[in-house]
Amino acid sequence: MKPVWWRLLFTRRMLICVFTGFSSGLPLYLLLNLLPAWLRSEGVDLKTIGFFALIQFPYTWKFLWAPLLDRYRLPLGRRRGWMLLSQIGLLISIGLLGGFSPASQLTPVIGLAVLLAFLSATQDVALDAFRREILDDNELGLGNSVHVNAYRIAGLVPGSLSLILADLLPWGQVFWITAAFMLPGMLMVLLVGEPVVGGTPKTLRQAVVEPFHEFIGRQGVDGALLILGFIFLYKLGDSLATALATPFYLDLGFSKTDLGLIAKHAGLWPAVFGGLLGGLWMVKLGINRALWLFGAVQALTILGFAWLAWRGVPTPVGLEDRVALAAVIGAECLGVGLGTAAFVAFIARATHPAFTATQFALFTSLAAVPRTFINASAGALVQALGWVNFFVLCFVLALPGMLLLLKVAPWNDRPTSTG
Repeated sequence: MKPVWWRLLFTRRMLICVFTGFSSGLPLYLLLNLLPAWLRSEGVDLKTIGFFALIQFPYTWKFLWAPLLDRYRLPLGRRRGWMLLSQIGLLISIGLLGGFSPASQLTPVIGLAVLLAFLSATQDVALDAFRREILDDNELGLGNSVHVNAYRIAGLVPGSLSLILADLLPWGQVFWITAAFMLPGMLMVLLVGEPVVGGTPKTLRQAVVEPFHEFIGRQGVDGALLILGFIFLYKLGDSLATALATPFYLDLGFSKTDLGLIAKHAGLWPAVFGGLLGGLWMVKLGINRALWLFGAVQALTILGFAWLAWRGVPTPVGLEDRVALAAVIGAECLGVGLGTAAFVAFIARATHPAFTATQFALFTSLAAVPRTFINASAGALVQALGWVNFFVLCFVLALPGMLLLLKVAPWNDRPTSTG
């Protein structure tokens, strides 16, 4: 089995997955990590920061305009043209964001953040479809693991480098430096070829209607509802638990430099190792069994946050406190790296090649609902329950998605792909 693993891993298509993951992760992690840290350091209250999760609504509704990306071809191609257009917009909007003061100019900050989320969601539609179309069926697990790893590595820019630079430079410069990291993805788009896919929609009506008709016809109404319910619930607990991770660390007493050097780097290698190991395991285990095993690890590591909140952090912060922070974050990132790799592979397997953009967008939009709407209540939940009870609640919310695996991904079932 080992030669197969290595032959699959070191290919041009896996290298492309590195660039798609990095380009996809950078703007989202900016919204999840850098934006809350910026707002908190500028004096914005925790409850308002929690409601900022609502600016991510484009990730939830991107399936509404995904048919446009399936139907219309831009000069560089049906996938590459939309990828490059959204990336140019992201570079500009990220750079402009730091030119405002959240304390006195909150409205334009919200407006630019919403635009950034819209462009990021549009880029994701094109990147996900492009990646699904260039990968063979037996590469789905590993290819999406590589994508997820690069996605998480991209989080080091807004979640680590930018935070460290924020202690040294004005925020305006920090945001332009962060924006410059969109350039590698733009270069990749210019260098790769456009995938050739047959049966693409010829009219906008066909692009809108047929993806839903094909999915329900293939799965049946009950099967389709079960799959959609699973996609909604599988990452619910983990997503809510990390919604206010950066403010949580700051409230415990850790500095922005601690977050940059410890909080992000402690999770890097466990996440990379977990995602890559998950992809390699999926070659042998299959996606179904991976969802069971990796999902259990993902749920259990949420309890580490509850322990860290119960333990507390004295002032000043000592070495033992920093080790505890690194251990909890490392375990959580290992679990999420495993769980996300299997989850994204499951979503890719559920799509049909002729309608990749719309179906992939529909599924990932549904997966983003907790992060967008339910996470908006995180600040209010913390104020009502306290950090310890909040994280226990997150663990409980992770269990329903695991139970649905009995129906959507039975342990001994190895379904064939639609590809």
